[in-house]
Amino acid sequence: MTEPARRIRVLLADDEAMIRAGVSLILRYADGIDVVADVADGHRAVEAAAAHQPDVVLLDIRMPGCDGLVAIGPLLALAPAPRVVMLTTFGDDENVLRALRAGAAGFLLKDEGPQELISAVRAAAAGDAVLSPAVTAAVVARMLRGDRAAARAPSPEDCRGLGRLTSRERDVLAMLGQGLSHHDIADRLGIGIGTVKTPVGAILEKTGSTSRVQAALLAHRAGPAARPE
Repeated sequence: MTEPARRIRVLLADDEAMIRAGVSLILRYADGIDVVADVADGHRAVEAAAAHQPDVVLLDIRMPGCDGLVAIGPLLALAPAPRVVMLTTFGDDENVLRALRAGAAGFLLKDEGPQELISAVRAAAAGDAVLSPAVTAAVVARMLRGDRAAARAPSPEDCRGLGRLTSRERDVLAMLGQGLSHHDIADRLGIGIGTVKTPVGAILEKTGSTSRVQAALLAHRAGPAARPE
């Protein structure tokens, strides 16, 4: 007998009660998703995550007391660590970039529709990016254009990680930098979508990146250094 698919456990942290109520309502009616807790600040998010072990944490960036940017580190230090997705708006580029550098798996716009929210949670739980490729590429490029530190040359640590990548892994890293999804990368390389997870996992491990989006930022910073020889 086939075992039922494991349900995705979600924790929501936002100081706006209406946002928490609306997001929770949408997710509770989605197949295969359980909202295990909702809290109003980052400190409580870390406590609740330790108690409930969610797969995905939807984390508001701006909250009184302990905001989402402060909570990312303690959340990712948990075992097992959840996938952290920031709740934000398009006008929050600087904080989004800080969140991605801290290891957030991506970000979700607060005005997304119900289906986009559900799809984003499922994508995050599966280890994929939480935005459409076009939006990911546009937002990452926009942040890098406006942030000299992000656009700097790769650090010695970056270069050592890049030097460990195979030619195939460099190909995939460049595609991550373009915002391509696992499905798009598989189509471009002519391989199965499940096979894509192997080079992506190797890229994250070798470069010390904690998410696809962080790897995409590295690809933008490195420029030609990240491309196949």
